[in-house]
Amino acid sequence: MVSNSVATTVTAGALVLLTTVAVSSCGSKKQEAAPGPPVAEMGNTINDGTFGATETRDCADGKSLNIGGSQNTFTVRGRCDSVIVGGDDNTITFDTIGTELIVAGLNNTITYRDGEPWVQDLGEGNSITKG
Repeated sequence: MVSNSVATTVTAGALVLLTTVAVSSCGSKKQEAAPGPPVAEMGNTINDGTFGATETRDCADGKSLNIGGSQNTFTVRGRCDSVIVGGDDNTITFDTIGTELIVAGLNNTITYRDGEPWVQDLGEGNSITKG
């Protein structure tokens, strides 16, 4: 069972990603890449739908991070309070994860250096390591 705060965070993240995709294709016959990555910060949560990038993200001191994109290599600085990974084939290295790490995607490699989060792997082929 997923807590209400996680369900709310997942729902908000999904809405941001769906809105980004829907707005980027409105009224155009030819789809072109939107300028910049599809990243939106709502409140204390970063929602990231980036695909195929190598980038650095910053949770500062306690932001939450939702990753819905795939085939990324991310280095995440700071302390993320809560992390949800719904994308596939990502390699993500975190400084610190505070309270929870939920991985629902496939074939993700997740490494975090510090923290004692509650970890839940709901996907397949994921590697989650503290080290």
